[in-house]
Amino acid sequence: MSLFVRILLALAAPITTLFVARDSLHFDIIQTLVATVIAAVIVIVFAFWPYIRKPKA
Repeated sequence: MSLFVRILLALAAPITTLFVARDSLHFDIIQTLVATVIAAVIVIVFAFWPYIRKPKA
């Protein structure tokens, strides 16, 4: 589980630096929010995967 969190935070760090400087006091909070959004997108993609992959007749 901690590996999943580390990967999410590693993905969120470059995205967060586009909006906030690394030495900002709020960098960790915003990085956590970005990681939460990434996790939510992953869950949504897996939840709707059968509908995405369904062939259109």
